Amino acid sequence: MSSRLRLMRFGEEWIVDVLDGTAPGTQYIGWGTGAGTASKSDSVLFTEASEARQSATRSQPVADKIRYVATMTADGAKTITNAGVLTALTGGILIIHGDFTGIPLQQNDQIQFTIDMEIT
Repeated sequence: MSSRLRLMRFGEEWIVDVLDGTAPGTQYIGWGTGAGTASKSDSVLFTEASEARQSATRSQPVADKIRYVATMTADGAKTITNAGVLTALTGGILIIHGDFTGIPLQQNDQIQFTIDMEIT
């Protein structure tokens, strides 16, 4: 699966908040069904799907990378086209956003997302 991930403008501001100790501790992964190409100016997922965002497990596999992992389960038939890391269960800041070729799902199908943010 090919995907493009973009650190959002507000995601950059969130990183500063993390460094100064004012950012929330939990991040979530959500997905969407809408068409579009992820860009730095995005503030929401493309047509966020009806499933609840999932709390991401965060790790640091190397010194300059943060990894977010979560599994989403479809509540019905749909095609997933984008996903991202957000700062809240609802609303919040879209930190990272990526789009990809649609993945058709049936009810109870799952996708495990692994999203890496590398600071360069």
